Amino acid sequence: MSQATPTAAPGCLPQMGPDLSAPTHWRVVDLISDLHLQSAEPATFAAWQHYMASTEADAVFILGDLFEVWVGDDVLNDHAGDTPGFERQCQQIMASTATRLSLFFMHGNRDFLLGDTFLQGAKTTLLPDPTPLSFDGQRWLLTHGDALCLADTAYQAFRAQVRTPAWCDAFLANPLTRRQQIGRELRQQSEALKASATPLVDIDKPAACAWLEVCGAGTLIHGHTHRPMQEILCSGSTARQQRLVLSDWDANAHPPRLQVLRLIAGQPPKRVELSGT
Repeated sequence: MSQATPTAAPGCLPQMGPDLSAPTHWRVVDLISDLHLQSAEPATFAAWQHYMASTEADAVFILGDLFEVWVGDDVLNDHAGDTPGFERQCQQIMASTATRLSLFFMHGNRDFLLGDTFLQGAKTTLLPDPTPLSFDGQRWLLTHGDALCLADTAYQAFRAQVRTPAWCDAFLANPLTRRQQIGRELRQQSEALKASATPLVDIDKPAACAWLEVCGAGTLIHGHTHRPMQEILCSGSTARQQRLVLSDWDANAHPPRLQVLRLIAGQPPKRVELSGT
């Protein structure tokens, strides 16, 4: 079966994570990303908390940017008196959810420092970016999406720098208060970017097609761009290659953005719009 030849440079091809094959009992898989949870946005947190407690999915995949910023797992110890801090509450919600279903997390560009201490306490499995998923007789490729935004060369250079063990170790060696200050500054920069209405760079489509070809998948599922859509990536290919883009979450938007991408065995993917709580 012929396919369109991908034009992406070989250097952009990632090291794929190991294949994840869904157990035979899975009938429903939920995917979410870009919730950007923070204590200053209680409505979005409450909607996520309700969703995690009520979803009937067999598995939930969080494809990055669960948190607005993550400056190290030692934030779990940062609390007032006997009241758990915000991050500890999130961990407890995930651990409770994981008693009912399989829970997976993939790093995003905001929370790539989220580590084993948090994930083990949350009973959540970390996925490499990208990871192929076999479910319902199909092969899906899961990624946060930022690594495919190749036109943003400044960000790609920054991403390559901060994902190195040396940079991470040096950053985490700073006192927590200093890291939290940096996190606040990053949030301020993010808000300024939103106010400027500067659109996020979209993924590179030839590179995405190359990723799909390498792992033998037909559908790329990603977040990061905050532009939910379903789109054919390689229109000249007889083997259909498409992408499904996840929405970000914002309970205070008008209308609220609280969307889940749901894969149901034997049915086309569907988008579920949640109501705020």
